[in-house]
Amino acid sequence: MSKHHQPSPPSSSTSSPLKSLSAPETLRPRPWSTHIPSLTSESFQLSDDPTKPSHVALRTYALALSLSLGPALVPFVTKLVKNASAGRSNGKTWGNLDVVKLKRVLRRELGYDGFAFSVTLAVAGGAFVKNLWKGWKEDLDGRPSSASNNSTYEAALKQILLSWISKLKTLLASLTPEQETFLAHAISASLGVVLLQAGTNREARLRALRASATTTASTANIRKQLRDATSPTLDLTLLLLVRAVDSVVQGVIMRRSTPGPSSGATQGSDVNSHEFGEKGIVPQVVVDKLEKEKARRDKEVRQRWTSQVDAFVFWVCSARIMWCFFYQPQRLPQSYVTWIKTLANLDGRLITALQYIRQGTWSYIRGPASPLHASLLQDAAKDLGFPSSWGNPSILPAFGGLAANEVWKTLGVQSRRSVGGLPCELLHTPVGKSFGLEMSCTANASLRMVKGFLDAAAIYIPVHFFPLILTRPRALLRPHRFLSTLLSALRSATFLSSFIGLYWYSVCLTRTLVLARLFPFISHDWWDGPFGCVMAGCLTCGGSIWLEEGRRRGEMALYVLPRAIRAFLPDAWVKSGRRGVKIVEQLAFILSLATLLTAASHRPDSLRGLSRWTLAFVTNGPNAGFWKRRRRDPSVPPTPSVPATPSDS
Repeated sequence: MSKHHQPSPPSSSTSSPLKSLSAPETLRPRPWSTHIPSLTSESFQLSDDPTKPSHVALRTYALALSLSLGPALVPFVTKLVKNASAGRSNGKTWGNLDVVKLKRVLRRELGYDGFAFSVTLAVAGGAFVKNLWKGWKEDLDGRPSSASNNSTYEAALKQILLSWISKLKTLLASLTPEQETFLAHAISASLGVVLLQAGTNREARLRALRASATTTASTANIRKQLRDATSPTLDLTLLLLVRAVDSVVQGVIMRRSTPGPSSGATQGSDVNSHEFGEKGIVPQVVVDKLEKEKARRDKEVRQRWTSQVDAFVFWVCSARIMWCFFYQPQRLPQSYVTWIKTLANLDGRLITALQYIRQGTWSYIRGPASPLHASLLQDAAKDLGFPSSWGNPSILPAFGGLAANEVWKTLGVQSRRSVGGLPCELLHTPVGKSFGLEMSCTANASLRMVKGFLDAAAIYIPVHFFPLILTRPRALLRPHRFLSTLLSALRSATFLSSFIGLYWYSVCLTRTLVLARLFPFISHDWWDGPFGCVMAGCLTCGGSIWLEEGRRRGEMALYVLPRAIRAFLPDAWVKSGRRGVKIVEQLAFILSLATLLTAASHRPDSLRGLSRWTLAFVTNGPNAGFWKRRRRDPSVPPTPSVPATPSDS
């Protein structure tokens, strides 16, 4: 056949089914499911990669559900155990167990808008979006850069879509790995916080409706209460905000303490040239060692300064929290108020009296504002075994000096010579009466320290030993390891007992032993007021943090800081119900969670304490350095570690 009769190649403007079948695999459109790694079949197979979205979701859901559903089921389990011997069914209860309430709790925690699912969406959704972007970028790299030459509407539409895809490809390519991670988690956190707040608001409405069924509250009052109530997610948002800011600060510290890359061998002026050659060239190995040693020393100095800053933060926060405990307890979580009241071992009527003194309705100078105020501490004195006159502000001396001694002689009080105010026996009796030491301020503080130490030891010993029992039980067989753990727990118990003792002794030093004696002309309306003995106790109790270990000071500071921030926020702003307040909280939640998850993936050393342990488990699972080293070597330190991702290099 001559070349004039050879068939010409098909035109690019024509298409053939055979050609479409023989087209390269990279040019074929990829199924939508390939962009979703968590839905592919290989995601459900056993894999050594714990960073898959499905694995992250499972770990996050399990952890979140244990934190929310576990405490909610404790009352039911306790009641079921107490009534196990009854074993009878009675209508809506089984063994005196409220089945309706149990179903309500399960619906709240296991629902799509519950805490566990919302947090899983916020955390694991970022890993899903990040892998989705990765698939898109790979798919975009394989697409042709131009459309066909058809003049049809379909070809024009393809051209527009390809131009958009090209812009999207350019945008994704310009992002750094950290920016991609942050943006992906910000998107998922936005969905998670909206779902979480919707669930909490729905539960608040249902709770208000159930309460209104037993009262005469109108619908308008219920709506006003819901609108003026504090956001249920505010405490969680403040917790994430504090941890995120701490990770940013720690990241700056870590970067400054990291040695920079050296440019090769360095001319040594301080090194003996006989050891390294005639030209005095210092080998690179020695230079690296010197730089690492310098970086290690700089890091230790910064860590010491960080520890001191943590102690100062704890001191300031504890002062604010303790002051609010006495005068504005509504600013603190109710569980926190109950815990402080249990450790303080203080009659609630004395706290109410302090609040009345601040309001001016219970005064040593003007007397009580009403019979109700007058009988408050009179009943308390009678219940403690003292004359009721010891709690009557109209009889108690407002100032110190000789006039006060005459009053005390009449009342039979022997422990308040030359000072006025309420007798200290009313404060000391709950602890010191059984020992006959209710008249001694020093004995009161000492006994409260001993009791606080025993209570704190019962808390801290399980806290220190339980992780060892779960992860490294063999380590407890080593005497030095067991002893060091025990000493660490006792040191923490000493810190908490000193916190209690310092507060009580500062109160007595202010209103009885020292200051009130030096300034008898100052009224006890001031000494027993919000800026007298209470303020002195609040300012001194936080100093016990210097007894704690340096690495634990940071965790203690991060624990109290969210509560202190909440105590500083004005109630008029928090409970206003304005749209702007909700938006600010949502933005804080989104940015904080995205920052923490980005740090867990790219800067794990910037996390510390509980946030580092939790995020190491959630994002990396058993592949995290913390968990892997625990399996290999039981003598590793307790602080978790996450290996750097390849994108960091």
